[in-house]
Amino acid sequence: QVQLVESGGGSVQTGGSLRLACTANGVTDNTMAMGWFRQAPGKEREEVAAIDTDGTTNYATCVKGRFTVSRDNARNILYLQMNSLEPEDTAKYYCAAGVGRVLAGVVSGSFVEWRDWGRGTQVAVSS
Repeated sequence: QVQLVESGGGSVQTGGSLRLACTANGVTDNTMAMGWFRQAPGKEREEVAAIDTDGTTNYATCVKGRFTVSRDNARNILYLQMNSLEPEDTAKYYCAAGVGRVLAGVVSGSFVEWRDWGRGTQVAVSS
């Protein structure tokens, strides 16, 4: 079983940047797709970004061009670089690992069975 631990959350002003990290412990995860999700109070959890084992990425429309997902397979770490943050980005961010495929250039192009989840890290963006 993969254990996922997020870090890097915090409070920033509009236009600021944060980099989230997710460390995967346990089973080697470089055969698994990885992703970032977020959930704001009163809203459903939404997928923000996903990355396949070969580095193929997919992003939610609302973050495309502002967020970048990457992974360091040697160190089993997943990253989410978040730039030009907006108050609407305020949420708890979760890391996930699963099995499936991620397609680039396709809306909702993440076809992954998400199996393992972290506990989340809070991001707050003030105006």
